[in-house]
Amino acid sequence: MHQPSTEPRRSLYHRYTVHTAAPAVAGDAPVLVVGGGPIGLVTALGLAQQGVRCTLLTAELQVSEGSRAIVFTRRSMEILQQAGVADAVQALGLAWRFGNSVYRGQRVFRLEAPFPDDDRYAPMTNLQQPVLEDLLLKTIALQPLIELRWGHQLTAVLANGPDGAEVEIDTPTGPYRQPAQWIVAADGARSTLRQLCGLKLEGAAYEGRFVIADIRVDLPLPTERLAFFDPPWNPGNTVLMHREPRGIWRVDYQLPPSETPEQALAPEALKARIDAQLAMIGDAGIAWELDWSSVYSARALTLPDYVHGRIAFVGDAAHLLPIFGVRGANTGFQDAQNLAWKLGLVVRGLAGPGLLASYSHERVAAAREIIEEAGKSTRFMTPPTRGFRLVRDAVLSLSLTQDFVRPLYHWRTSRPHDYLDSPLNSGPGAAGAPVPNLKLGENEHLLDHLCDGAFVLLSCDQRTDLVPVLQAWQARGLKLRAWAHPALTRLGLTEPGAALLVRPDQHVGARWPDLSAADLERALQQALGGAPAC
Repeated sequence: MHQPSTEPRRSLYHRYTVHTAAPAVAGDAPVLVVGGGPIGLVTALGLAQQGVRCTLLTAELQVSEGSRAIVFTRRSMEILQQAGVADAVQALGLAWRFGNSVYRGQRVFRLEAPFPDDDRYAPMTNLQQPVLEDLLLKTIALQPLIELRWGHQLTAVLANGPDGAEVEIDTPTGPYRQPAQWIVAADGARSTLRQLCGLKLEGAAYEGRFVIADIRVDLPLPTERLAFFDPPWNPGNTVLMHREPRGIWRVDYQLPPSETPEQALAPEALKARIDAQLAMIGDAGIAWELDWSSVYSARALTLPDYVHGRIAFVGDAAHLLPIFGVRGANTGFQDAQNLAWKLGLVVRGLAGPGLLASYSHERVAAAREIIEEAGKSTRFMTPPTRGFRLVRDAVLSLSLTQDFVRPLYHWRTSRPHDYLDSPLNSGPGAAGAPVPNLKLGENEHLLDHLCDGAFVLLSCDQRTDLVPVLQAWQARGLKLRAWAHPALTRLGLTEPGAALLVRPDQHVGARWPDLSAADLERALQQALGGAPAC
């Protein structure tokens, strides 16, 4: 029988609430979301935005521990705005935009992420994952369409076919069988659902292993990414440092190949290395306390398809990405946002046969693109062969005096993905990119008007000739509206009939220089995966 931990995990910066396990009784929600991390929570909130009930299972009785995912990109903040927590994340988090690479005590590269005046959110925001989970859980507690079940561990897949799925779930009070129309696998890197389905990830696993150590220490350093290459106390390897809220610093350092995780996490080993790192940056002997530690490996892997029968995979259950470039959770948020509106419309009977297939098409392509980019960063941070190490060491040496090699330190940070070849796109103009978050006025941005999970037709002037098409789809139950604003000329909508259709995930689905009612009808059918005409 599954026994989730009832001992409260405590941190120097957070005290965790221990919840009571839910009764072992099957629910009747059409969607079962497995996994209570940030990706599962955001997916559940996205489904609720589409009016779809879900049951959300988490095997534990409390939020996660340790920093885990701590860096959230601007695009993730926009997705978290749609989930209803961005203001709180912004208030609690630490914003930053600069990254520094240091070799032999010299800063050899400084990355500056653009931060235009238009943007509401900073390029990066640091906040510990458990704190984000708490914020999402408070939002979920106000959402009647989501039932959260603590202490429920999925143990078996009993059915997964055209008529739906059924799984077995273990709890402290016994097992039960849970049917569902659809299951979302958001159960992380060691996904039980992925293993039970016999699915294999494709890609590369790198040799490099890193320790994460969260320490409470007062350092006179700015909130910027710090990367130290080949430090004297860790020759040939790399060390990363990030400031976290509430007086915590995160130190990630690479291990020698021969060292086991158990050896690396021994108190004396942790103390020696953190002392050495603090001494190297000029803070020898400073007092610090360990808050949390773990070991991870750099991997660049993905499933070739994210939908298997009635099970859809998101986040680390679908792919494992190196942290260099803050790709893990930030990619998972884009998965969750993409899947939630599509699955919601499938459950509500508003989608055509191609809508859910487009989730896999768009997000697998995004993962493969990330893997290619992340591979370059990973091979620089953790050279997998003698040849890569020779190249990396040559770059390190030359960078002390030669400007032309320094851009090779660029860590290719996570970015929003363009679905330029999506089967859902239509219209003669380019489609697929996320809509830029234009500043429309004091504390008003474009995405403020695109956060409710609706299709939105954007133009500079009201189009009364399109009202019959809009009303027909609205009567069918589709969240769809038109919104006009003169500032949208900055999106290229300069002609009287120009318009663009924005999907519920804030990506452009269609763009026209001169939109007709027939064009809009065809675009909506295509954006819904080949749905019948309204």
